[in-house]
Amino acid sequence: MQSRSKMLKKAFTTAFPYTIPIFAGFWFLGITYGIYMNVSGFSFWYPMLMSVTIFAGSIEFVTVNMLLGAFNPLQAFVMTLMINARHLFYGISMLDKFRGTGRKKFYLIFGMCDETFSINYTADIPEDVDRGWFMFFVTLLNHFYWFSGATLGGIFGSLINFNTEGLEFVMTAMFVVIFLEQWLKEKDHTSSLIGMGISILCLIACGADNFIIPAMLAILGVLTLMRHPFERKESVESKAGVNEVEDSRSEKKKVELSSFEEGGEVQ
Repeated sequence: MQSRSKMLKKAFTTAFPYTIPIFAGFWFLGITYGIYMNVSGFSFWYPMLMSVTIFAGSIEFVTVNMLLGAFNPLQAFVMTLMINARHLFYGISMLDKFRGTGRKKFYLIFGMCDETFSINYTADIPEDVDRGWFMFFVTLLNHFYWFSGATLGGIFGSLINFNTEGLEFVMTAMFVVIFLEQWLKEKDHTSSLIGMGISILCLIACGADNFIIPAMLAILGVLTLMRHPFERKESVESKAGVNEVEDSRSEKKKVELSSFEEGGEVQ
């Protein structure tokens, strides 16, 4: 029991620092969403309940208009699919990482928003930290940040009066930072450059409102086709690195042996 509690504590303390930037962004947007719901005539428990059960910021903002309009489940389904179709690609990318996580997998799938996916997919998890619990706590903390922000916004929305224009850029800025961190970690930027190039081309061809899905499909297709060349390149670089280490050790041994022999001759 004690070892399990230590394992959970270790996973939590490792996951928490990764979520601090998300906390700032989610609280701003969550409070904004709660205020928006309040101004639209909904009680505080609407954003509170929706932030727990939906946990998809873009859809939650769109849902406000759906609730105010006529009941149309087909429209709601199509709208949700169009806005959150990118999560299909997130799920494919996380298949290997979610393997072996047990019952936690169900919550990990449910709570996989953009920010949680970015952390769980790119984080360098220490070997002494349980991978499943690390991803679980990242997901849980991010979920809590959004829930608490939306709830506070719903409760105090009628008491707060300020201009929220531009707050949505917080998440864009955060993704830029995450991308730059990943860029600095990479030795080869080919995949990142491919993603940027395809995204720009799709933006020009499809427009700002419709480029995300075509870009993700194109990126997935190109990187899938280039998977084997990338793997061969990584294998060659890995072998080259091993050979360099072995050559360095061999050279060091030769120097030590030479020094030893010279010392023996002097004596």
